[in-house]
Amino acid sequence: MPEQEQTGNPLAEMATRASVAQKLFEARTLVICGEIHSEMTRSIVEQLLALSAASSDDITLYLHSPGGHVESGDTIHDMLTFIPSRVQVVGTGWVASAGAHIYLAVPREQRYCLPNTRFLLHQPAGGFGGRATDLEIEAEEILKMRARLNKVIAEQTGQPLKKVEKDTERNFWMGAEAAKEYGLVGKIISSIAELKR
Repeated sequence: MPEQEQTGNPLAEMATRASVAQKLFEARTLVICGEIHSEMTRSIVEQLLALSAASSDDITLYLHSPGGHVESGDTIHDMLTFIPSRVQVVGTGWVASAGAHIYLAVPREQRYCLPNTRFLLHQPAGGFGGRATDLEIEAEEILKMRARLNKVIAEQTGQPLKKVEKDTERNFWMGAEAAKEYGLVGKIISSIAELKR
């Protein structure tokens, strides 16, 4: 008998996603998995505001991201400090670029990671085109953005600003242990039981 091709049932998939979303909401848990962009940011901000309106209890955010749009990362970073709920962040897989900026929104003792997490810090990149005068303006903005992000990294890790500037000149990769020594990670965990509740 030929093997039949399995086709997903869209309604069943929607129901499953809704059920998972409800369970995560009840557990006061958010997941960022993938590139940081405007659509994802809107979803995360809406969830943070909804969770905050429901209760001031702690929120856990699981983060796996290669980075993405800096201003979208800024929005999530700022919202994590804006709401009254205490947020703990768990890095997993990789936490890079704008993802690392989000990770640094909470105090070090609320920053966890799983053992195989890798972190990437680097300077923001531009992808602009146009007239020379516009390119000059964009270059100035990137330099301002770089200075601002480096300041956040220095403040949140305890590293001297000069060291952070040097480290982020190129791609700066760290495993979990190195990230803990750097001051990026508060605690490396291997079980959900190790999260503070």
